[in-house]
Amino acid sequence: MAFAATETAGLGQTEALMGIVPGGGGTQYLRDRVGRNRALEVVLTADLFDAETAASYGWINRALPADRIDAYVDRVARNIAALPDGVIEAAKRALPADDFEDGLLRENDAWAAQFAPPAAAQLMSKALSNGAQTPAGERDNEAMLRSFPH
Repeated sequence: MAFAATETAGLGQTEALMGIVPGGGGTQYLRDRVGRNRALEVVLTADLFDAETAASYGWINRALPADRIDAYVDRVARNIAALPDGVIEAAKRALPADDFEDGLLRENDAWAAQFAPPAAAQLMSKALSNGAQTPAGERDNEAMLRSFPH
């Protein structure tokens, strides 16, 4: 389950701006949550999506005001913890996760192939030297990456 604060959350997959596709299961889990068309929108636009849009897409379960999110998540956790023995396990068996093996292999092949062209290495190097993996860089990753010539 995933929940996000309406005032501050921003979800995105910016890898395309670095000349690569998301790896580590990013494309597969995203497609499973939002569907292929919306996953393509997320990956290929590299836009930052607000919590309400992410919730309407199915990317997250629910968008809540920041001052209510902790209480809501606490209530969900307490309700789940209070279920009779065996219910959680039965629900997980009844709603199995997809087998992502083939998709993960395709994703890895697509991701790895993007490292051969020099553009990806140049874009990633420039991003790192401009603070892409710092807290400040992470907050405005999309704008920084879009400022680089492609």
